Amino acid sequence: MVKCHLSKIMGEKKLKISDVARETGISRGTITRLYQETAQRIEIGVLNKLCRYLDCQVGDLFEITD
Repeated sequence: MVKCHLSKIMGEKKLKISDVARETGISRGTITRLYQETAQRIEIGVLNKLCRYLDCQVGDLFEITD
């Protein structure tokens, strides 16, 4: 199983979903699904934008759990 840490990272940086959507150009729906961990897939371009905006690595955003 893959765990998404977007909500934790956004909380630490005091960011709202609307802030991230506006600043990155990623749709609010995509960010919401990642935030709520209901996303089934993610495009590489979205991942790239998120990592650059949040100044983090892919491994900071996602973790493989048992």
